[in-house]
Amino acid sequence: MHKLTKFCLVSLCSVIYTFAEAKTKPATQNFLFLGSNHDQLKKYEKQIDQTVISGVQLVYSWKLLEPTKDNYNFAAIEQNLKYLNAHHKKLFIQIQDRFFDADAKNVPAYLMSDPIYNGGITPQYDNPGENVPKTSGWVAAQWNPEVRLRFQKLIQALATKFDGKIYGINLPETAIDVKKQDKTGFNCKSYFNAEIENMMAAKSAFKHSYVVQYVNFFPCEWNNDHGYMSELFHYASAHNIGLGGPDVVPYKKAQMHNSYPFFHKYRHKLPIIAMAVQSPDYSYVNPKTKKTYSKADFRKFAEDYLGANIIFWDVEHNNMH
Repeated sequence: MHKLTKFCLVSLCSVIYTFAEAKTKPATQNFLFLGSNHDQLKKYEKQIDQTVISGVQLVYSWKLLEPTKDNYNFAAIEQNLKYLNAHHKKLFIQIQDRFFDADAKNVPAYLMSDPIYNGGITPQYDNPGENVPKTSGWVAAQWNPEVRLRFQKLIQALATKFDGKIYGINLPETAIDVKKQDKTGFNCKSYFNAEIENMMAAKSAFKHSYVVQYVNFFPCEWNNDHGYMSELFHYASAHNIGLGGPDVVPYKKAQMHNSYPFFHKYRHKLPIIAMAVQSPDYSYVNPKTKKTYSKADFRKFAEDYLGANIIFWDVEHNNMH
């Protein structure tokens, strides 16, 4: 083959590949994160209606969605979806089984009372932000197969009702810090396996809406020394599952020893990457400017390094211009 012809063909293939890659990788979308403020969409209507906003992310506790065993109440999601559809916006739901307040045991009561669930929840610690005191909270004992079965049943019920109607569903962050007084039989490997199983259950249930697993840290692991982080990213990529995280803090040391480098490595290998810039993130100081990070700082890092297709912006920091 003539060298010039061969060069042209290679160049053409490269252009076609680049164009195809650009076509398949969705442009970054901005969502507003409203937390669990399901009844306040009207309050934030002006922000929601901005043309640069694609949709809203809302958090729904397990207790809210399943008040009693097998009695599902999806009224809040239905109302939010109806409102957002009328405003031509998308809904991303987060199902919460872990909580960052000592009084928040927002799981169905039967999990805590029926002996088969061995307590159902266990205490945990949380570090909410820079120079912010450590707090206590609770996490569902997903490492207990009976608890996990109930959680997966909830996911299936949600999929039956909302698959293809909501834009996506995300499962909570992987980071937990279980207290020593745990009585539920926690161990790190069982927890990791439970996270993988729940992630797969969500993907199997939701065939049309995006599925995103939030991942930041794993208990017992640092710098992938147990192989948990690498295995989760490989598994998600192999099964076409999206990943994301609850915080964007550019080059934060702790994150750079855990999930961030894997987001960078897999930024072209996942169907979607959805990163949240939540209120505590604004407390961190940019070492270069000696000022707190700006929205531009968050966006550049989320898009260029982490490969984010979606950014969930805290509604209280909602100036998108």
